[in-house]
Amino acid sequence: MTHHTTLTPPQPSTRPSGTTASAPLRGARQRSVTWAQVRAALPGALRGMDPRTLRHSPVLLVVEGGAVLTTVLAAASPSLFSWLVTLWLWATVFFATLAESIAEARGRAQASSLRATQRTTTARKVVAPRDTLASGTSLGELPAVEVASADLTVGDVVVVVAGETIPGDGDVIEGVATVDESAITGESAPVIRESGGDRCAVTGGTVVLSDRIVVRITNPPGQSFVDRMIALVEGSERQRTPNEVALNLLLTALTAVFVLAVATLQPFAVYSGARQDVIVLVALLVCLIPTTIGALLSAIGIAGMDRLVQRNVLAMSGRAVEAAGDVDVLLLDKTGTITYGNRRATDLLPVGDAGEAELAAAARLASLADDTPEGRSIVELVDHRSDAPAGELPAGSELVPFTAQTRMSGVDLPGTPGEGAVRLRKGAASAVQRWLRSTAAQPTAETLDELSRQVDSVARTGGTPLVVAQQLGDAPARVLGVVHLKDVVKDGVRERFDELRAMGIRTVMVTGDNAVTARAIAAEAGVDDVLAEATPEDKLALIRREQEGGRLVAMAGDGTNDAPALAQSDVGVAMASGTSAAKEAGNMVDLDSDPTKLIEIVEVGKQLLITRGALTTFSVANDVAKYFAILPAMFVGFFPQLGLLNVMGLHSPESAIVSAVIFNALVILALVPLALRGVRYRPSSASALLRRNLCVYGLGGLVAPFLGIKLIDLAVSLLPGL
Repeated sequence: MTHHTTLTPPQPSTRPSGTTASAPLRGARQRSVTWAQVRAALPGALRGMDPRTLRHSPVLLVVEGGAVLTTVLAAASPSLFSWLVTLWLWATVFFATLAESIAEARGRAQASSLRATQRTTTARKVVAPRDTLASGTSLGELPAVEVASADLTVGDVVVVVAGETIPGDGDVIEGVATVDESAITGESAPVIRESGGDRCAVTGGTVVLSDRIVVRITNPPGQSFVDRMIALVEGSERQRTPNEVALNLLLTALTAVFVLAVATLQPFAVYSGARQDVIVLVALLVCLIPTTIGALLSAIGIAGMDRLVQRNVLAMSGRAVEAAGDVDVLLLDKTGTITYGNRRATDLLPVGDAGEAELAAAARLASLADDTPEGRSIVELVDHRSDAPAGELPAGSELVPFTAQTRMSGVDLPGTPGEGAVRLRKGAASAVQRWLRSTAAQPTAETLDELSRQVDSVARTGGTPLVVAQQLGDAPARVLGVVHLKDVVKDGVRERFDELRAMGIRTVMVTGDNAVTARAIAAEAGVDDVLAEATPEDKLALIRREQEGGRLVAMAGDGTNDAPALAQSDVGVAMASGTSAAKEAGNMVDLDSDPTKLIEIVEVGKQLLITRGALTTFSVANDVAKYFAILPAMFVGFFPQLGLLNVMGLHSPESAIVSAVIFNALVILALVPLALRGVRYRPSSASALLRRNLCVYGLGGLVAPFLGIKLIDLAVSLLPGL
């Protein structure tokens, strides 16, 4: 039965000791703009000024059309005013294309780093017919032929041994090996890849360090995840997202409105006896249309994808990144995401007349032969105590190793003169009780009752009790106490869930544990909801229920059983170490195979949306100051009363128009670093974010142009003829 319990809410994944983050993508985390990037982007910016390229941005196409028109008029009737307006109109177009080109140059730099990890290799392709492959014969022993990795196709089977490079993405179908994935993930610690589980996927370009594996190719060279990431970061596969398309349509509509408004202004001006120069009308049009956001829109989208790629996440589409920013429900697996993945000893509970120090010493000695993570955690717990007992075993001691059959470990210590040998055992409560019965030296009923209470107490909190017992010679056995094992919640997880709640995101912990254990861990971690004893069908049903309520759902998974839920999710993040089915079902692949990355992905998506909204607000707001600069300048000679609108006290009509055009161009250049870096995101409610952006970028968009245009006017007024 599935239990779905509502309760009242990670830090980034903890790297293994000694690992590093030196992958090309992580190394690409840099300042928002460098001079080297600007120089690399200049040729692309010039190519971007081609009208055929600017067709995707009607705003910039109108600006370039205006620049062409003013160039012709300035050549026909030269003046300092006309050439200044023309020069800065061209600068406006150039700065806009430069912003996009810088964003693409950053991607090309990352792509070069990734491409350096690729190399053409020779693959040993198994050439046996299909019936031989299905006969049960070891694939690694079948005939093979050497081929170039570029000649591999989907479904080919290759053998890779220690020291060889895996020629393409695939699944391990036979064998187990350690693989160096540092060139892709940045993790220096090797990982285990083996057949028959959720850790069977391998990535082309990684190196086998030990043993031998047989790999069935799923993505050959040229179609691998690395190749797709290279295309993505270079921008060749970036498609405009629905929100970006919608905003571009809005900007196009606003541009059309202002074109009509300016075009119809001249007849009214002529009728009023205030005929305007065409260059002035073009300047007015360029200053009124939303050039700032129109120039930065594409760069914002590219930079948003870039930030995701820097985190080693491959998004199949920009739509998924945007959806991450609008996620309402986050499904997180318990093991390895919320908890460390292995149960750990957290407490020692003495029973009867045993003291805590005696229990600690016995538990440690009885766990020395237990090489499971749980056994090692008991030794670590005792060793970190201030009164930790000496860890040396006396000569003649005999270790009793842990086995899955006995579910116990222990040690037999040699007896001292006058006393018999000491036998210590630690294990599951039922296993230790069977051992006690086999010794024919049962503890007292009172001790057994107290032991039962301690075991039940640990179980009720969702933990696992291990019992420690001792027998001295032929004396009755003593139960020394209980070791409390529990799934340890990662440090900082509660705080991260608090942040998610502040974003308005509800978290759901998905686990196969029973409801009691799940509720206990969820309460400690601060998760909103729990889906306990979950099956693949349960996950899928939960996602559909949430979506039917109008909510967007994100989840992470790595197994074939996660594929239906990943496909149904609005944001499905598959682990690169998982199965091919999971990676094909999701719309993102995390090359680090870190489930907690889902939280970072949500933050990147929200930052993308916030940056776009903030700069749109700024762009619309800064048009107000341009009205006060250009409109009085156009008509004050005919209607002196409009001089009251010259609140900035600009020097002359010509200097006012030139100053507005110059500011209109320079503000694009000034905002490029912000567009690439992104507006800083602080977890808070949607209303709080809206208030902050209106105050910072709305009010800032109103004030900055007044100051900027005035300062530029002071400089321009020094030019003779203005």
